[in-house]
Amino acid sequence: MLIGKKQSVPSWEITPESVYRQRRQFLKGAVALGGLAASGQLFASSAGYDLSGEQVYSGPEWLQQALGAERTPSPYSARESLTPYRLVTSHNNFYEFGMGKGDPKRYAQRFRTDPWRVEISGEVAKPAHYELEDLIQPHALEERIYRMRCVEGWSMVIPWIGVPLADILKRAEPTSRAKYVEFVTLMDPDQMHGQRSGFSTIDWPYREGLRIDEAMHPLTLMAVGLYDNSLPPQNGAPFRLVVPWKYGFKSIKSIVSIRLTETMPATSWNLSAPQEYGFYANVNPAVDHPRWSQATERRLPSPLFNPDIIDTQPFNGYADEVAHLYAGMDLRKWY
Repeated sequence: MLIGKKQSVPSWEITPESVYRQRRQFLKGAVALGGLAASGQLFASSAGYDLSGEQVYSGPEWLQQALGAERTPSPYSARESLTPYRLVTSHNNFYEFGMGKGDPKRYAQRFRTDPWRVEISGEVAKPAHYELEDLIQPHALEERIYRMRCVEGWSMVIPWIGVPLADILKRAEPTSRAKYVEFVTLMDPDQMHGQRSGFSTIDWPYREGLRIDEAMHPLTLMAVGLYDNSLPPQNGAPFRLVVPWKYGFKSIKSIVSIRLTETMPATSWNLSAPQEYGFYANVNPAVDHPRWSQATERRLPSPLFNPDIIDTQPFNGYADEVAHLYAGMDLRKWY
């Protein structure tokens, strides 16, 4: 394993003054937002979710205990109506369990998610294999209510629970050579019948990646729960990425490997259809998919005869927080 020469200040921690000031302004507004959230004026608190009659996934005992701890509403949360739990857990893209939207819920219920091991490797000073419990427990779980925009043109608002990816990566101590982060989903055709399908265009296992500054951004979350409960298997249990300013396919599910690299990693959809799915996949209403417009989206729930069509926002509404990451880039070229 190659380890770069240790610096007194890692390159990924160096922040230009303009970005620093922008983040301070964002955090100032976020603190005020957090106060409103705590008062319940903007959105339901995690303690107020009524999931009676829903099929709720309990998860392992250690995670249930962690989820039961009191959490402070996050200042990063969106101020929008939540998508009902039944839709969040039944309208999914998780091709490891099938191509249809209902296939993941139908076929993933016997998916074994405990015990679960995650490897962190590559350009880090402290590579290691972690049991998920040991990886998560040192950190306080946070609830983040995020918009989620699918590249297919539909969207949701979901209350995730998890840990900032930056907190996890810092434990591994990235070296100065760490420019990207690669994520890999579990490869288990016995459990994930989509991985043994002859009709799939994906070269399994599923892979995704971020630039190191995207990974270290405070909005980037590693989720272990939603709606105050454990992640259901169809939503990426037990450990998934959530990057709210990018199209949903970037938020890889059921992760077993996190590897820091010096070069841009290959990603599954970019390998499968590079003319349609770029590495960055930032939500951009000005750049259409080759087969449909991205200017609007269908916010679920959306009745057939009275669809809830809304304008898509640049960076999915998170431009104030993340646009500086792409300053000077041609976002039509780097889509």
